[in-house]
Amino acid sequence: MKAWLWERYGGADALRLAEVPRPVPGPNEALIRVLGASVNAADWHSMRGKPLFSRLTLGLVRPKHQSLGVDVAGRVESVGDHVTALRPGDEVFGNLLEHGYGGFAEYVAVPIEALHLKPSSLSFSEAAAVPMAGVTALQGLNHHGPIDEGQSVLVNGGSGGVGTFAVQIAKSYRPRLTIVTSTKNVELVRSLGADDVIDYTTTDFTRTGERYDLILDTVGNRSVADLRRCLAEGGRVAITGFTDMSHLLDASLRGGKIITQVSAHVSSEDLGRLAQLIEAGEIRSVIDRTFPFSEVPDAIAYVEAGHARGKVVVDVSHAS
Repeated sequence: MKAWLWERYGGADALRLAEVPRPVPGPNEALIRVLGASVNAADWHSMRGKPLFSRLTLGLVRPKHQSLGVDVAGRVESVGDHVTALRPGDEVFGNLLEHGYGGFAEYVAVPIEALHLKPSSLSFSEAAAVPMAGVTALQGLNHHGPIDEGQSVLVNGGSGGVGTFAVQIAKSYRPRLTIVTSTKNVELVRSLGADDVIDYTTTDFTRTGERYDLILDTVGNRSVADLRRCLAEGGRVAITGFTDMSHLLDASLRGGKIITQVSAHVSSEDLGRLAQLIEAGEIRSVIDRTFPFSEVPDAIAYVEAGHARGKVVVDVSHAS
């Protein structure tokens, strides 16, 4: 099979396309014929080995995983001896972040706990856009407990991969929803369900005098002091964006205000919840660009540049 190999840290030119053996699924795995994949911030951070402390798990000198790519959608080719929930021919989507990566390939073996049946209403590319970003948004919004109807919720960064899902998932709880984004993305986030939009190029959301019951920060660019300033009494913050962790060192329980860094852990259960929301018409994938499999390095470089609106996906269906 063809796969993009990741053998050294660096830019997108560090990746190379090669012929490698097709993986064999373990007892609790399914072999997936990958038909769609998506690019996440985790891909380019890992590609460059940054931040440096991440190399403690990625590999000190060179990557210990063979390939990047964590989000996949495709068709089950075969299953391991202990697998009963899936069978060949099933259409699935899943995430490999905690299972060795490898999504930028024609085939990948995926543990069952990281897979779920693909929503029938989505194409493979649309489904591949969901797992990492969708689950990050879902877990971030619910980290401090369920959102009650009518609560005041703010999402900082509503136009990226996580942000576009966060807007829609948050709206499904029927809160008063405020989104922070740039001028060019105001209409996009309104179309996804925002009640109010703050253009960060003209307005600092932490100094408007408004107070919020929940803030989901998908950007990670504000200090703890800034975030505390715009919390209602008993308010909560979940930060899912890559951030300078030193900003969180002074986070405390003072005044009942809790600020927490959230790292998503994708499970079949959460993928199932997202599938329900998709089939109910509550959320959809927002796709910025689709790249062919032959241009995976370009897709990663595009996401690294930081201007994607929604998700960037890779069509793997014509890899051969």
